Amino acid sequence: MLLVAASGLAREVLPVLRESGRDVLGFLDDRHAELPRTIGGAPVLGGIDDVPLYPDADLLVCVGSGLGRERVVGRLSALGVDAGRYATVVDASVRNPGACPIGAGSILLAHVVITADAIVGAHVVAMPRVTITHDCLIDDYATFAAGVALGGGVRIGRGAYLGMNASVRQGVTIGAGATVGMGAVVLGDIHESETWAGVPARPLAVIA
Repeated sequence: MLLVAASGLAREVLPVLRESGRDVLGFLDDRHAELPRTIGGAPVLGGIDDVPLYPDADLLVCVGSGLGRERVVGRLSALGVDAGRYATVVDASVRNPGACPIGAGSILLAHVVITADAIVGAHVVAMPRVTITHDCLIDDYATFAAGVALGGGVRIGRGAYLGMNASVRQGVTIGAGATVGMGAVVLGDIHESETWAGVPARPLAVIA
């Protein structure tokens, strides 16, 4: 497997992969000339455009930002990479008793819980102790920081970001590209690309 982007997320994923017995070839990152030769014992091999040199390797995009992951996947698509090349990483401690589907390229770290009849899209990242309850729909490239909790039937849009320990009331929709601040309590819908924070969460003013 190749980890695309030598990020903090990649360093968190690396021991999970090793614990599960996955063979990690190394990192590809456009900043490779500025990075150490090895990170966590895995070599830095080159830039993202070097992916064609490793045609048999599975890929995992480890950019922290969901919109950033989407841009990298777009670049890789232009290099001929299809969805079948992307690995899905699920820590051994994750609870998914209902076998809810998890899309290609997604990363679920320690003690994530998915209860029942939820759908997790592609290239989603859930940091430790995220809770996704019944009937939630998580679109591609969404990102959940540690401790996020979703009530039943929540919809999370493409590329949305929820900060550490944010909570979302049941039935709420969070639009594509929206940002929810850490510790926020979301009681109502959030439109696309809006930023909300606070208890209860409210939209932050846009500075022109």
